[in-house]
Amino acid sequence: MRGGEKVEAYVTLEEAAELEGLKYKSMSQNIIRNQDKFKIQKEKSAEGGKDRVLVAVSSLSKSARNAWREREKLRKLAEAPLQDEGGEPQDIRQDAPWYVGTDIEWYMSNYKEHYYKGVELHNVVRKFLQYDDRGRTQYAEEFSEKYLGKNKRTLYRYLESYNEAAAWADRLGKEDGCDYGFFTVLALCRKPKQTGMFPSFKPEVKQAVQNIWFNKGFAANQGTKEMLYEKLQELASINRWEYIPSYQSVVRYVNWLMTEGRMGNAWLLASRGTKEYKNRAMVKASRDTGALRVMEIVMGDEHTFDCWVSLTMPNGKMKAVRPVLSAWIDVRSRTVMGDIICEHANSQVLKQSVLKMLYQEHGGVPRFLYVDNGKDYTGYAMTGRNRKERYGMELAFDEDARGFYKSIGIEDYHRAKPYEAWNKGEIERCFRTVCDKFSRWFTSYTGTLTGSKTSAKVPKDIQKMLEAGKLLTMEEFYQKWDEWLHTKYERSASSALKKQGEKWLTPWDVYENAERYEKPAPPKSYATILMMKEENVPVRNVGIVRRGYEYRADGLCDFIGQKVNIRYDPDDMAKLYVFDLKGKRICEAACMELLPFGQVSEKAVEHFRMQNSQLGRDRKRLEEARKPFEEINGQYAGFNPTAGGISLMVEGKGKAKTQKGRMVAFPDSKLYQENPDLRGRKQDAAGEGDSYFAKSAEKALQKLRAMEG
Repeated sequence: MRGGEKVEAYVTLEEAAELEGLKYKSMSQNIIRNQDKFKIQKEKSAEGGKDRVLVAVSSLSKSARNAWREREKLRKLAEAPLQDEGGEPQDIRQDAPWYVGTDIEWYMSNYKEHYYKGVELHNVVRKFLQYDDRGRTQYAEEFSEKYLGKNKRTLYRYLESYNEAAAWADRLGKEDGCDYGFFTVLALCRKPKQTGMFPSFKPEVKQAVQNIWFNKGFAANQGTKEMLYEKLQELASINRWEYIPSYQSVVRYVNWLMTEGRMGNAWLLASRGTKEYKNRAMVKASRDTGALRVMEIVMGDEHTFDCWVSLTMPNGKMKAVRPVLSAWIDVRSRTVMGDIICEHANSQVLKQSVLKMLYQEHGGVPRFLYVDNGKDYTGYAMTGRNRKERYGMELAFDEDARGFYKSIGIEDYHRAKPYEAWNKGEIERCFRTVCDKFSRWFTSYTGTLTGSKTSAKVPKDIQKMLEAGKLLTMEEFYQKWDEWLHTKYERSASSALKKQGEKWLTPWDVYENAERYEKPAPPKSYATILMMKEENVPVRNVGIVRRGYEYRADGLCDFIGQKVNIRYDPDDMAKLYVFDLKGKRICEAACMELLPFGQVSEKAVEHFRMQNSQLGRDRKRLEEARKPFEEINGQYAGFNPTAGGISLMVEGKGKAKTQKGRMVAFPDSKLYQENPDLRGRKQDAAGEGDSYFAKSAEKALQKLRAMEG
């Protein structure tokens, strides 16, 4: 205001066209045709050329004037600096209306009724803005009553919201070039209700509810909401809280935490533990198995069938057992190989399974193995390393002790993590197919006994079926399995292969036709040696004792009192192959019969020869260890023949003196009694007595050796 007059505001012709919602050329022609209605002025352009045309805001329509006022509010708000620690310009979005950050599609899908009502109000407001200012107050009253059924103040509130939304749409549209015209509709819609606020809950009450509900013991016992509220009342009494929400409000808060609060997985972790959490909630990734070659990666695992068969014991009795399948599956083709069915799987069964995979039709050596974490698959005999060490260096000893996998020609192996079945999902899904399409056809099927739901169990009187002869024998069951595997499983289309994008859709077709990793199997004679059972046993002075028999060899003498590794064929125990703990081969130990009493047999002579050989070998080693230093190095002549030139042991000097009154125990042997020279008589200084003593001692020693032999 200057001198009581209102200052006229002007905008450029381009901005006037935007406010009116017209194109620049249309707005220019409109001004030319209606010069009496528009108040304009010209100013020189700073860049030169034609003068700029400015249009008075008062000359524009009502809707354009309202839009200009809202623009001015936003412009002033953005230009005002924010005096805070950072000194950054004010972010106008901080005070933006709720619809500025709202997704229009989300609002339309969740609040359809509110959105269409907003569209109707939007049309009403636009119709009102088309009216001229003449008789505005009376017209607004009549208009609001006619179209809204309310007074004019409600219409003015809608008009203000509309203009504000138009200003925000214009401002953000200039920033990123997008169309935000829907703001004028959302501004007239009902604001979405904010959930999870729970204004009646004090911070300490919210925290107490979470502490109880997510407590490890409370969650593990499947604590109920009634239990939670009971404990919350106790806490309120102890802490003297004046008010706690009602039970219904606490239930709604807990439900909100579990759903919209995204705490459901956290509760699963607290109640079920890490194992179940990883299985049900942890994010997984899919493997690109289609990029593998056939036999490049093979997975191995054991599966206990969900049905029962009869097994004949060595004593002739029959018992019901659940057969166990030990098998391998090619990851690329999903073909099952090396399948062996038995009562209990162990490392020997596993070796037989691997050899069957190698030597079966169209078989071969796989490049990598992906094995279960069980001890049968990761034992020292199979891997050549301690199973407690998940990642370790290769054992650097000879071929026979490297571990069965690498000795047979497999490049390397990988262990699945404990309790994470999804790491070997291909073979686990195969076993699921076996359960659904094979095991369920047997009358003795009793359901998934390892399932988490009781409804998965099928009650059957297995003992009664055994006695009635309704159970298949183990051999008959294997025949059924072999027939199903080769005629149905391998020849049926697989959804996994289809998803993988394979050209061939059956496991056998992929196994036969896809690109293949080729490596021939080793000779069967070599594989037979690797099939031998391995054990860690002590070496006693009678040799190695296994199954009541003694095994001896010359090479074992140096290992008496120590432990060694042995390999043997359980069906032929005549010979043991012996290795030290580092894998170096020692000898072959043969089974020895017990020595007879009272006679000297060939076995006894061989035993004495072994004793003498051992004694002579150790005497020679002792002699080498005691050899004086000057004998080894003549240049050090005169060096005291003791370690380091000092006396090692403490001993007396000079002649021994008889102590009076001291008792001595004399030897009771006949040798001692018949040789008076051994009873302390002084010997001749010339050495005659010494010579006789030496001869007598040597004879006595020979007799003692003969007696001890």
